[in-house]
Amino acid sequence: MAYTYKTKGTCSKSITVDLDGKTIKSVAFEGGCNGNTTGISELVVGMNIDDVIGRVKGTTCGARPTSCPDQLAHALEEAYAAEQAGA
Repeated sequence: MAYTYKTKGTCSKSITVDLDGKTIKSVAFEGGCNGNTTGISELVVGMNIDDVIGRVKGTTCGARPTSCPDQLAHALEEAYAAEQAGA
């Protein structure tokens, strides 16, 4: 089931993720730097969410305390929690 997360503090407006348990099926960013967000999306497909979260959570963008990869970590955590609550 697709889950849409509203980002905070980034150029991207939202991230839609689709999970199969802890495996990422797809990621789509709305807004942000197209090349970077498309690249991130392609790289993480098929990966375990714990691996992705461990690698990107806490990443900053310039002086900002967050980034699109950091927001992806938050989106994955929320999407997994929502999937488990609905199971």
